[in-house]
Amino acid sequence: MTEDEMMKREAADDKMISEAYERLIGDYLKSRHRKKVDLITKAFNFARQAHKGVRRLSGEPYIMHPIAVAQIVCSEIGLGSTSICSALLHDVVEDTDYTVEDIENMFGPKIAQIVDGLTKISGGIFGEQASAQAENFKKLLLTMSEDIRVILIKIADRLHNMRTLASQPANKQYKIAGETLYIYAPLAHRLGLYKIKSELENLSFKFEHPEEYATIVRQLEDSQVSRHESFEKFTEPIEKALEEMGFEYEIRERVKTPYSIWNKMQNKHVTFDEIYDILAVRIIFKSKSRKDEVDDCFKIYTALTKIYRRHPDRLRDWVTKPKANGYQALHVTLMSKQGHWIEVQIRSERMDEIAEQGLAAHWKYKESNAPGGAVGGIAEYSEDESEMNEWLRTIKEILDDPQPDAMDFLDAIKLNLFASEIFVFTPKGEIKTMPADCTVLDFAFSIHTFLGSHCIGAKVNHKLVPLSHRLNSGDQVEILTSKSQHVQPSWINFASTAKAKAKIQAMLRRIQRDVQKKGEEQLGEWLTKNGLELTIAVADQLTKFHELGSREELYQSLGDATITLGDADLDELKGKNKKKNEGSGGGWRKYVPFVKSKKTTEEEQRDLFIVPEKFNRKKPIYLSEENISQFIFPDCCHPIPGDDVLGYIDNQNRIEIHKRACPVANRLKAGYGNRILDVRWDMHKRLFFDATIRLGGIDRRGLVNEVTRVISNQLSVDIRKLMFTTEDGIFDGSIDLRVHDREDVKEIIDKLKEVDNLKEISQIM
Repeated sequence: MTEDEMMKREAADDKMISEAYERLIGDYLKSRHRKKVDLITKAFNFARQAHKGVRRLSGEPYIMHPIAVAQIVCSEIGLGSTSICSALLHDVVEDTDYTVEDIENMFGPKIAQIVDGLTKISGGIFGEQASAQAENFKKLLLTMSEDIRVILIKIADRLHNMRTLASQPANKQYKIAGETLYIYAPLAHRLGLYKIKSELENLSFKFEHPEEYATIVRQLEDSQVSRHESFEKFTEPIEKALEEMGFEYEIRERVKTPYSIWNKMQNKHVTFDEIYDILAVRIIFKSKSRKDEVDDCFKIYTALTKIYRRHPDRLRDWVTKPKANGYQALHVTLMSKQGHWIEVQIRSERMDEIAEQGLAAHWKYKESNAPGGAVGGIAEYSEDESEMNEWLRTIKEILDDPQPDAMDFLDAIKLNLFASEIFVFTPKGEIKTMPADCTVLDFAFSIHTFLGSHCIGAKVNHKLVPLSHRLNSGDQVEILTSKSQHVQPSWINFASTAKAKAKIQAMLRRIQRDVQKKGEEQLGEWLTKNGLELTIAVADQLTKFHELGSREELYQSLGDATITLGDADLDELKGKNKKKNEGSGGGWRKYVPFVKSKKTTEEEQRDLFIVPEKFNRKKPIYLSEENISQFIFPDCCHPIPGDDVLGYIDNQNRIEIHKRACPVANRLKAGYGNRILDVRWDMHKRLFFDATIRLGGIDRRGLVNEVTRVISNQLSVDIRKLMFTTEDGIFDGSIDLRVHDREDVKEIIDKLKEVDNLKEISQIM
């Protein structure tokens, strides 16, 4: 590049940076926060100088990223100067020589604390094999429990990274998109950032499944005209009713997002045309005062039910009892004149802003009632809502009890992020918010650890029920306890909340440590009695002899008496390689010895690809007929050629192949993103793969015969297994087939759609 070209590029960069910063300041000046432009300008100039000369993969100056994050924090989340400064500075400590102390000296302890929470960490709590993402997320949550702005800024950071993800290599795209869908989208949802949550989901979907995304976007565009006509016809009598009632209002057409549509297609096994709730209607009205909002919502609801028939089971009242994240609205589902159910959301202007901006807007409204309105960076963080505090307390308890495994930790957090809510009453009539599908045991632990650990059952609505009984909204629950009751390993199977699981696991680990200590002492005594000494080598030799995975397992087995030591163990330690299985002195165990599965044997026999030390993880791996046997295909998702797939480097440096939508892959992307690889198919219909198709419909004579004729005769596809069940004239069935690829499956499904009475046809993962 010539000197002249360099100068032109620098001038263009300066212009772009200045325009972006001016737009940020312009939006900040329009906000309700007290204006601290000097502080923001100081942070901008500091960050610009710190990142000078650095560019992103997209080619733009690096400072454009902090400005963009600050813009999201200001305009889309609605935070003030402290958060904007923290957003501008969020990468300075991580990417430059400046320290947290430097930030504190220049901008004060609060901004330094937030920047520190946003800075990635090296090393970790979980050890070398651990997930870096889990480590960083853990630090984020630790800081969040002190100041929730940390997580709000991190979500803004993730949103901008997702918006600019196209510049990253494919393996990084899958890692970042998977992590976003697994952690950040549900977190945004839990904090009430519905607009951001939807965009994060859509962008993740776009990068992980580009073809499906493009298809759904095209289908939405093709159906736009007819959908808008339905909206106009449906809302016409509603508008008339609202005007007669004297409301100032706005009615919006809300279309289901591509990700939501795809997710429903996967879960319900339906096509795009079979999804009838793509269109929803949102009524946003002005109230004379805050006190009138609830009454106005129900007045509008009553007017709507006089026009259209309502669905009896689809009224959601988030007005009188808001969600934990502050969300308020009344949801009702109505039958249109065209015969479709349409959801209508009724909310005030204030409720709508909280729904879009979440907690930030909630605090803004709360503070604007105070003299002088919201004040800079202090007023933006003054939430004291009991439900959110309860949620933060739960997360803090999980953080205070470190999990030995990174993915266990992430899963525990997710249990709370995803949870829908129910309302349960104590015997005294106090309301407790609990996750949907929770059990009596979860409720007991939510009140107190002692109640949970000694719980023997409960009275729900004055009726005796067991620990595993699942609670419903409105239940009144009295926990029953006994001092003789203690935590059981089986409890983990029906505990569903993060708090209950964390407490049960902590207690079981403590019990396990006691049993292991007892087993170790027994081993030491037995060895001493036989003239031997307890050493690591001796313990390892016995561990291998009993086909156990670790010394801890040996101590555990000795402590709980599933293994008793005898002559066979002495023979092993003294070098006699004969294991006695008979006689009173033999090494006896209560469990069945482990038998290697056929799959394990096959994997040992074939030559699996081992990832070398200097391996380019950015380059795609192509699966062909020649090399496919070198990779592992786990049983969790059964990918076939044509599926969107990725690779995962396991602990033995082998490569597993998963569908990108596989639940196991989602956990791996979120926890071990540095091990994710871009994998593509290069197959030529020479090999066969297993696929299962599920069928459902109305039973009739000759139906099975017609189905098998279509598959075997018309398409020449081998059927390996056929299962059908019929009940009250409705049949359900599955067919195991041998196919070449995804195209074969699509052709089979399209052909089966021509068979009369087949109503549901889908592939099972």
